[in-house]
Amino acid sequence: MSDDVKALSAQLASDPQSLVFLRLGELLRQKRQFDAASRVAKHGLERHPHLADAHDLLARIFADAHDYEHAFDEWDMTLRIAPQHTGALKGLAFLYFKIGDLAQAESHLQAAKDAAPDDPSIEQAFAVIRGEAGSTLAAPPPPPQSVVAVGSETVAPLPDERVFAGLEGAQEGLLLLDAAGLVLGGALKTPEGADVTEAVAAYLAGVSQESARAARLLDLGSWRGLSAEGQGGHVYLVQPTPESLLLLMRDRSLPLGRLGLLAQRAAQVARQWLERQR
Repeated sequence: MSDDVKALSAQLASDPQSLVFLRLGELLRQKRQFDAASRVAKHGLERHPHLADAHDLLARIFADAHDYEHAFDEWDMTLRIAPQHTGALKGLAFLYFKIGDLAQAESHLQAAKDAAPDDPSIEQAFAVIRGEAGSTLAAPPPPPQSVVAVGSETVAPLPDERVFAGLEGAQEGLLLLDAAGLVLGGALKTPEGADVTEAVAAYLAGVSQESARAARLLDLGSWRGLSAEGQGGHVYLVQPTPESLLLLMRDRSLPLGRLGLLAQRAAQVARQWLERQR
């Protein structure tokens, strides 16, 4: 344990109500000791549940650990407490960028710029979104600045042949189909319980081609995801592989941003399952 960590830990032990946990959690995060950093942040939040910076700290720890769903939740909570929190706005911009929702990413970056017009990292992020820089987006730099590594989550092999085993809502609200509209896994039901799996699959059979065509006409490049809001819930559509489609449906209580992250995770599980079928 480094001297700085020892000193901050001793200071926090002598005064558990101290805000020094923010510095200690940040230091552990920078050292990539994510479990220890998470424990410090969560213990701090138990004592200061309405402290925006504490939620932001925990979100950055989750993001560094590639737990993007929980990072989204914590940054969302940060903004509920402090609507102009720059770190949370940049953090959500990063997550929206990751799932391909560039409009939301740019909107959150603009809000961050309005709150902190002199922050140079915001212009750098704008440049990435607009294609004026490299292909990866710098994660929201907290004080002191840092960069979140962007990479694919690793999902352990499934214990059986069910496509979505282990995922929330595995056999209801998730639908995997091939390019011809053949159902490969999952199921969809109406709020009344009627099975609409085959009907929805037939309707979606041509969506991938139409989405690709629209993206080309609009000069948007390859499409990465489509989302839609309805009175009864939200849906998100992704391509696990060029020959497959995945539809995720959840009720309106789940924000679209988190729905997109959950869809990306489900797509990765589906992609691994499809590879095992070859």
